[in-house]
Amino acid sequence: MDRLKDKVAIVTGSTSGIGIGIARLYAKEGAMVIICGRRKERGEEVVREIEEAGGKAAYHFMDLMDPDSIETLMKDVAAKYGRIDVLVNNAANASPKDGRLDEVTLEQWDEVFDSNLRGTFWAVKCALPFMTEKGGSIVNIGSMAACGGDLQGTAYAASKAGVDMLTKSIALQYGKNNIRCNCVRPGLIVTPQNEPRIPDALKKIYLDNICVTRYGKPEDIGHLVVYLGSDESYYMTGQVLTVDGGLNTHSPTVAQFRNMGSRTW
Repeated sequence: MDRLKDKVAIVTGSTSGIGIGIARLYAKEGAMVIICGRRKERGEEVVREIEEAGGKAAYHFMDLMDPDSIETLMKDVAAKYGRIDVLVNNAANASPKDGRLDEVTLEQWDEVFDSNLRGTFWAVKCALPFMTEKGGSIVNIGSMAACGGDLQGTAYAASKAGVDMLTKSIALQYGKNNIRCNCVRPGLIVTPQNEPRIPDALKKIYLDNICVTRYGKPEDIGHLVVYLGSDESYYMTGQVLTVDGGLNTHSPTVAQFRNMGSRTW
């Protein structure tokens, strides 16, 4: 239980969903975890949960749309703990009206890109000065939306595809500084917060298409992010890893043939 022992880890967007799952596992593995987001009350509640389980955590405010708050987060953490060992860029936003290209306004496009791509870029830029001396690990949380085109979510998918390439550039440019950077693309991850909003029809579509027997859980992402933050993954950098239950591993007609009881036409 000490794969991240004594590491100082920042997990952005860790007041809900996947971020909480990552933060809990990081604390369980011995890291000092910085919980950050806009909701102070919820963030402090997550800290209490971690401490009651024997872990170490602290809350710090951060707004993904506010560059000053991101820079302050990195400086404050480095000042208090002397360094930043791991940065997990989990925080992201999606416009509820992000649809087809002709439906997306310039304002919506900019909002999604400012949060998902600019926010990730700026967080890394602000953290780098506190990693360059001893090195560190950066884990960007992408999305399976970047795996292919879709009928909606145009801006979100494009922004997450940008995170994929940003990951590779960071890995190349700072590998010689002992800084690694990888990206994890989650599939359908069901959390207590989003489950009431996921229609049963959508759940069935995913179950028909994934290779395993259930939807994803925050811990499914968290276990991989623990590995990428640990010294065990020293020789892995610049990688984009999709954790989606095998959704993107097969022909798009598999679900239909399976429902027909057939393997081919």
